[in-house]
Amino acid sequence: MKLAILSRAPRSYSTQRLRTAALDRGHEVKVLNTLRFGIDLSGEEPDLQFRGRPLSTYDAILPRIGNSITYFGTAVVRQFEQMDVYTPNTSWGIANSRDKLRATQILSRHNIGMPPTTFVRDRADVIPAIERVGGAPVVIKLLEGTQGIGVILAPTIKVAEAIIETLQSTKQNVLIQRFVKESKGRDIRALVVGDRVVAAMRRVAKGDEFRSNVHRGGSVEPVELDPAFERAAVRSAQIMGLRFAGVDMLEGIDGPQVMEVNSSPGLEGIETATKLDVAGAIIDYVDNQVAFPEIDVRQRLTVSTGYGVAEIAVHEASELVGKSLADSGLRERDITALTLHRGTTVIPNPNGNHLLESGDRLLCFGKLEEMRSMIPNRRRRSRKVKRLPKEPIHDPRPE
Repeated sequence: MKLAILSRAPRSYSTQRLRTAALDRGHEVKVLNTLRFGIDLSGEEPDLQFRGRPLSTYDAILPRIGNSITYFGTAVVRQFEQMDVYTPNTSWGIANSRDKLRATQILSRHNIGMPPTTFVRDRADVIPAIERVGGAPVVIKLLEGTQGIGVILAPTIKVAEAIIETLQSTKQNVLIQRFVKESKGRDIRALVVGDRVVAAMRRVAKGDEFRSNVHRGGSVEPVELDPAFERAAVRSAQIMGLRFAGVDMLEGIDGPQVMEVNSSPGLEGIETATKLDVAGAIIDYVDNQVAFPEIDVRQRLTVSTGYGVAEIAVHEASELVGKSLADSGLRERDITALTLHRGTTVIPNPNGNHLLESGDRLLCFGKLEEMRSMIPNRRRRSRKVKRLPKEPIHDPRPE
């Protein structure tokens, strides 16, 4: 295959290892500076320029998008997606993982174990927020910090309040998170490729430092993951839209506590600790996927007016409970079930014999009006646009 590695650091360990692994396997590979791309929207087909010239054809890309160029970098990856070039990490997956709040919101909906977390802006809400996550000590995180930068442990509520007030005064957004004491300055980095963990290491903080990042002086050691940790890592990466990711987890009393999903994990630490060819595993995965690139399902399936993709929740009082998919009446309403989600299990293309249970979620394609009508207790708005009222603006009232 012809592969492009998008990187502004061609001499970094990770970029060099990926390049070498591709060359050793007989692939054609180039390292391209992400900032030298131009997105060409003027032609009949989506296209890209590189250094002012039309880009040659590539089978796949490996994006190594730095935090400082997330917006432009994800735009370039998105253009490759429009050109049907395979990427293991989607543009929206990279963007989601970079925003700690957005990532936490997405993962929390899918029952991924995480330390209790909250986000507030008003000073009056800070102390109640700290109490909601279990009180001091708490961890305060900048939303866009990396490598342990912008992660602060506040031992008391007063200290936490002062830190948050100071950060917010400089226009910084912060998360407030419970400090997982039992982790004892240790965490696990699992390197996910596709649907499996190819390598994992435990990082141990140095001295009294609670952050275990290698950049903070932490040490590393290889670790054999418990199946629960492996499942949590793979699910977290896939939920985020990443097929190549570093998932950081704490070892909590109740099992794995996911802290972060990194879309551009470094390879040096984990390859040194485990002595495994992680870069080679990534290249092999991309090679196997090139002929079958992922697409944006919603974008492709919503081009027909009135049709789209939606999720139908099977509630306890739903008429669907106890019925098989064949007897559910969905087909008659021009609705096709693409996947059945039951707890942590995903059943693709479920057959008609599957009995529906309370709590199931069906990802469906079909008539949007029909699917909308199946959502209970939602007042449907009139499609007719009403006239502007005589008094379109009322006097504001303080809340």
